[in-house]
Amino acid sequence: MAKSAKPQGQRTLLGFDFGTKHIGIAVGQEITQSASPLKAIKAKDGIPNWQDIENIIKEWQPDLLVVGLPLNMDGSEQELTRRAKKFGNRMSGRFGTSVNFQDERLTTADAKAQLFERGGYKNLQKDHIDCQSAVIILESFMTA
Repeated sequence: MAKSAKPQGQRTLLGFDFGTKHIGIAVGQEITQSASPLKAIKAKDGIPNWQDIENIIKEWQPDLLVVGLPLNMDGSEQELTRRAKKFGNRMSGRFGTSVNFQDERLTTADAKAQLFERGGYKNLQKDHIDCQSAVIILESFMTA
């Protein structure tokens, strides 16, 4: 599934907000430094339906995958950090696409604030939060 690499600044990225029950996914374009929510997929104890992820990768043909790293506030790793890394490494091996990791501290709080601002409490559904977190992960990666 490897393809010709686009130069940095012109790549299509997929961002992932890893969780043990849901994984939020967003798509981003480096040229505009913007991202949009795609969908949240269910996971069982952190293991997604790999076919769902494969379908999204085939549809969007990303140049790079970006997985949020859930670190503790002091920057130290936790169990979920290790599981997010494992998820990213599995995607890289399975789909032959490079994976980068991005610090995602406070993205859930930011996502909730942005969603509330746009639609009030009714906009705070779990899948909306997970996808908006993936958007924030991608946007912070592109502007880092």
